Amino acid sequence: MTGTGVPLRRSNVDTDQIIPAVFLKRVTRTGFDDALFYAWRRDPNFVLNQPEYQNGKILVAGPDFGIGSSREHAVWALHDYGFRVVIASRFADIFYGNTAKNGVLAAIMPQESVELLWKLLEEEPGTQMTVDLESRTVTCGDVTLPFEVNDYVRWRLMNGYDDIDLTLQHEDDIAAYERMRAEKFPFKPKTIPIITEGEAVVEPAREPQESDWAGPISDR
Repeated sequence: MTGTGVPLRRSNVDTDQIIPAVFLKRVTRTGFDDALFYAWRRDPNFVLNQPEYQNGKILVAGPDFGIGSSREHAVWALHDYGFRVVIASRFADIFYGNTAKNGVLAAIMPQESVELLWKLLEEEPGTQMTVDLESRTVTCGDVTLPFEVNDYVRWRLMNGYDDIDLTLQHEDDIAAYERMRAEKFPFKPKTIPIITEGEAVVEPAREPQESDWAGPISDR
């Protein structure tokens, strides 16, 4: 994929800094774009408030990104804003696992490479970067750097599989087991089909009465 690179010169970014706990009011995966880095975005000089970086797709962060609580909302917020790749020299284990489940690539590369990308992105704000998952490389201008991603995560992301997709690959086996279970153990509770409801209206994570509220990013 190709998109604008965003240099985030901060290390030890925890999940509460990515999305404060006050915004964890729902279990849907959308509506969190305005809550991403909420406290930092109140600073006019924060990188995402700069016009050249507002449409960023690739976040280049410092070491130990995603530490803290295991909240999956941290990845939902990044994805909802538009980020599809986060590059860092180290990630928290649980955060790293959550990225693959939610369509975000956590690309690992040496800190020296990260600092080179920061330099390039700051010298030319708005620079487009290309992340090639097949070759495991990142290209920024004339520079191409390798990154690490384990084979399983790479396979999931290249095929767009989430946990439900992986489960449904065994749908026939699951159906066969449920038939056997109903026949062999008729006294046990039966598995009932899921009730499908219409698509829910997505509400923003932030409260409209906040003084600086300007509506969802997607509507601006």
